[in-house]
Amino acid sequence: MMKQQAIVLEARDIGVEIEGNVILNGISFSVFEKEIVALIGPNGAGKTTFLKAVLGLIPYTGRISLFGGEKSFLPGEIGFVPQRFSIDRSFPITVREFLSLINKRKGDEEVLKELGVHRIYDRMMGSLSGGEMQRVLVAGVIASRPRLLLLDEAVSGIDAEGAKNFYEMIKMARDRYGMAVIMISHEINIVYNFADKVVCLNKDMVCFGNPASALTPGTIEKLYGGEASFEPRQPHHHYHGNDN
Repeated sequence: MMKQQAIVLEARDIGVEIEGNVILNGISFSVFEKEIVALIGPNGAGKTTFLKAVLGLIPYTGRISLFGGEKSFLPGEIGFVPQRFSIDRSFPITVREFLSLINKRKGDEEVLKELGVHRIYDRMMGSLSGGEMQRVLVAGVIASRPRLLLLDEAVSGIDAEGAKNFYEMIKMARDRYGMAVIMISHEINIVYNFADKVVCLNKDMVCFGNPASALTPGTIEKLYGGEASFEPRQPHHHYHGNDN
């Protein structure tokens, strides 16, 4: 008998209102262990707002249950990578030193090696490209072995090859360590090929399901109007934008 996957996150009727403006309305879906779930939608759709609600950074209505309904969770069980991470490039700190600051777990050198970061351990953080910087940051978060990894458009500003490598790293980490992943992305075609499930947000939830069934031309039209087109499995098309 196959083992039933555990629920990592359950959102029920989530609503967020800021200064009288409805940002999210009635959002409900579940994320299981080892699932990669992508949040997509136009500017202002509430994608980042949803992640903030999960992290407990903003008030919301409804219920978010984490890790099977536990009332609390331990520090490090949720990993978060923001859209933009900046560092004073003149600050004299190596990749190795930076990683030791953000990750206190012992015995994770092997994790960082598997993620390919060991090759740049002795580089100064200020010398890294945007893609390398994000890879170091994500590797450090993954090395802490979170049960849930939240990515707020973490490939923003990275070239196509760097983005591809980034997503492959996330998938490898998911497969190896069993974490669930919720990621915000404007790269519709990458989502189509990469995510297990997709949540289409535009304040309300427009769709939820596997990409093949959820990302229909009608759904894309509802989300973006005439601003985006979508041809499955064409990996370089993308839609850019910012979010709340």
